[in-house]
Amino acid sequence: MTKRNEKLIIGQRLRMLRQSLGLTQAQMATELGVSASYVTLMEADQRPASARFLMKLAEVYDLNVSELAPSTDAQLAADFTTALKDPVLGMAGLSRSEIDAVLQASPRIAAAFVRLHDNHREAILRPMADDNPMTDRDKVEVLTESSRPVDVVRNWFYAQKNYVDPIDRAAEAMAEELALHRNEPHLALTNRLAGHGIAVRILPSHVMGDQLRRFDFHRSELMISELLGQSSRRFQMGVLLGRLEQEELIAQQVEKAGLSDPAAVSLLRVSLANYFAAALMMPYGRFLAACESARYDVELLSHRFGSSYEQAAHRMTTLQRPDARGIPFFFVRVDQAGNISKRFSAGRFPFSRFGGTCPLWNIHSAFETPERVQTQVIRMPEGASYFSIARTVTRAGGMHGAPAQRLAIGLGCDVSYAPRLIYADGIDLERTKPVDIGLNCYLCERPDCSARAHAPINRRLKVNERERSLAIFSFEEETG
Repeated sequence: MTKRNEKLIIGQRLRMLRQSLGLTQAQMATELGVSASYVTLMEADQRPASARFLMKLAEVYDLNVSELAPSTDAQLAADFTTALKDPVLGMAGLSRSEIDAVLQASPRIAAAFVRLHDNHREAILRPMADDNPMTDRDKVEVLTESSRPVDVVRNWFYAQKNYVDPIDRAAEAMAEELALHRNEPHLALTNRLAGHGIAVRILPSHVMGDQLRRFDFHRSELMISELLGQSSRRFQMGVLLGRLEQEELIAQQVEKAGLSDPAAVSLLRVSLANYFAAALMMPYGRFLAACESARYDVELLSHRFGSSYEQAAHRMTTLQRPDARGIPFFFVRVDQAGNISKRFSAGRFPFSRFGGTCPLWNIHSAFETPERVQTQVIRMPEGASYFSIARTVTRAGGMHGAPAQRLAIGLGCDVSYAPRLIYADGIDLERTKPVDIGLNCYLCERPDCSARAHAPINRRLKVNERERSLAIFSFEEETG
């Protein structure tokens, strides 16, 4: 929240807000009770906006105050800051305010700089990796980050704020046509596929082997393993319907993405079909209304829409339709070793570009209380605070001798949205001290952290032979 007496420079955001409302500077000034020249000066960053003015903006235009304060894309901010701290640049002395000034004034230039630095890093590391590519697993992960198809697709979804309007509306229209909220979904989806001449068969696990779903084009059969639960069976039918009925629409989105890697193109097609399936099971309008009335109770929503906990949590990150937005959530899925297998964000949460997640984040402690929701207020190094919800889920495929994998799902949003969540009931957000976390140990520069597993890559180690503290690694902090 903005302090009462704090004054902020919000020129660019004020101009964008005014233009989105179709107002002239004079019209906005009249509605806010200030002079037109004052609006002009603020938009030119020649006058700050007080907290009182921000509150007036929020009142008149029904906005969230936290969205009015100057901010940058936190993922870009994290990547840009990390790139600037590369020792080869000799810019370790840059202050936070200098970095923020660049991000506020020229975010596109900052993004270009990050891409340039990524290419430079790859050019430097590739010869070393070619000599012995398995010597350093983390180095190889950094090396291949920029070229992985999965990350190309992740970046595309991130740029869309995890919402794909044409696909979402097509799925919502089909859900309404099938009346999935009134009819038995499995039967309705089966009948829809039957209209394409496709039969759905649920087969024993020993027949399907390690496959959970397979579509036999020549026999016109969708074969689904018995190991999949009811929600996953419906999801797989939705995926096939997306491929059959929205092939042209998906192709248009892929073409607009402009991807060059064939593997990335294929993965984006698969991802968009999956997006369609989720939007079909949880159509936008009804799902958003249910989220608001249930105060984003993931368990309740999963029961109401016949989805899994993970499917409902993931769907929440896509509620960013311009004329009907939900809370901008971020979503992450990790295994017990801390490996991230899925991450999405409709907001500005900065995920690490390589490595795992901070061990102080409650997504890791969720494994200690399986199937129970844990909450936590976390704070990133740049000062942004988030409300985090974490719970474990069990994947399909479990049987005697081959137990199903357990994963943790992290769902969260800016702490300013927390009062709208059922999970924040009973928590005094004003008095709750956030847990300071970092992107990961390699990039985190918080000193004296007892949970640190690695020294930060941009700091010189300090070794004291006479002392031993809780923190394994000590390092020199920035001066100036």
